[in-house]
Amino acid sequence: MQIYLARNNQQAGPYTLEQLNQMLASQQVLLTDLAWHQGMTEWKALGELTQGKLVYEPEGYTSPLSSPEQSPLQNSAIRKIQVEKKATAQKELASITTRILAKIIDLLLWLPAAAIPSFFLKPEQFNQLSEIQQKMQAAQSSTQAVQLQQELFALIPPEAWQTMFAYIFIMLGIQAFMLAKSGQSMGKKLTKIKIVDADSGKKVSLMRAFTLRSFIFIVLNLLFMPFITIIDHVFAITEKRQTLHDKLAKTKVVKQ
Repeated sequence: MQIYLARNNQQAGPYTLEQLNQMLASQQVLLTDLAWHQGMTEWKALGELTQGKLVYEPEGYTSPLSSPEQSPLQNSAIRKIQVEKKATAQKELASITTRILAKIIDLLLWLPAAAIPSFFLKPEQFNQLSEIQQKMQAAQSSTQAVQLQQELFALIPPEAWQTMFAYIFIMLGIQAFMLAKSGQSMGKKLTKIKIVDADSGKKVSLMRAFTLRSFIFIVLNLLFMPFITIIDHVFAITEKRQTLHDKLAKTKVVKQ
């Protein structure tokens, strides 16, 4: 009996029944793989043929006393299936939930920058700040809102701006270093996921991991929050789970 196998539109074989059962026992082939042999009208999943068992016993088939050795071509096909299985196991895609959690953690790390000015304001400046914020909420025109915003910025001491920008640059440096080293931001490190090349699964360059994936979208999020974030993650609802910035940088996020 000559049996052919198929996985992901890649056909392998033919194999003898004994060879197939050996591969089933060692899990070199899966019950979800397709199989066909003479007498069948269509390809079927191995699990359907074996009824969920790790051995295939076709009705009326008598096993020969000895089975021929595998040809180099057959051995190559078996190794290919093993490599594909191993690669798939090693590069399991990160779930959308985990990616969102990592993103939230990364965003929370930027909150101290917004709180820094409060440490430099005097009590009377706090009152002025509160008044300006109330006026901004009640502003009738964009011109008035811009003027109030300028007043708010002028109220913040230069030392506060310097400290805030220093914090931002330090955070950017830390994130860039981590992405260059392991393909992980702080959030991804804590959630045990990482960025890899979409095709090879290997570590990507800092330009792709940080500049294209992170920095550009940080700027866009600041300008167009929350629309960019929503649009970005809508793209992740696909089989490859690639967000818009993943597609731009040709990356994907996998479990560590």
